[in-house]
Amino acid sequence: MYHHLLFEGAELSGKSWIMSQVYNQLESKYNQSGFILDGCHWFNCDVGIFGTEYGRPVIKDYLQIFQTLEQKNILVEKLHLSDIVYNRVHRGVEINYSAEEKELKRQGFKIVLVTFPEDEEILQKRLDDRLKLYPHYDKIKHEPDWYIRQQQEYLKEIKKSSLPYLLLETRDLPDDSLAEKILKWIGEK
Repeated sequence: MYHHLLFEGAELSGKSWIMSQVYNQLESKYNQSGFILDGCHWFNCDVGIFGTEYGRPVIKDYLQIFQTLEQKNILVEKLHLSDIVYNRVHRGVEINYSAEEKELKRQGFKIVLVTFPEDEEILQKRLDDRLKLYPHYDKIKHEPDWYIRQQQEYLKEIKKSSLPYLLLETRDLPDDSLAEKILKWIGEK
């Protein structure tokens, strides 16, 4: 059994940390070679692409890559929901990904929508932590209420999705129970 998971959610929600925990479990269990990490493939798809004219063509290319790896575990950090939300909040452009969702569904993808409590103090702490780790994030940082508004757009979009999804709220990180919920949801626990 292979798992294809899209991790979506607003910035500062904790996607990367949760993905690392799920990845550790799947990579360990499904590794075949013993000398390369071939048990699970992790794609960080948003590297300055979503919310630009390159989002759709790059997503179409990723769909081809995912098809090539169809018999492997795949974890994807941000994809079409992020492009929809980023285009909306940054450019005022609406994008429809129903055809791409149909292909994602055919490939067995599910979405984990990672959310945070709408608490500005929690978000400010997460923002401060991110800036310590990634000083370049200062170029695109926002006030905590902006991240809350971004999350509200993700919550609107997930309701329109045809893919199975799990809503997962992060309050205190690290929290090992979060990965356990995902693993249980996909039948690994």
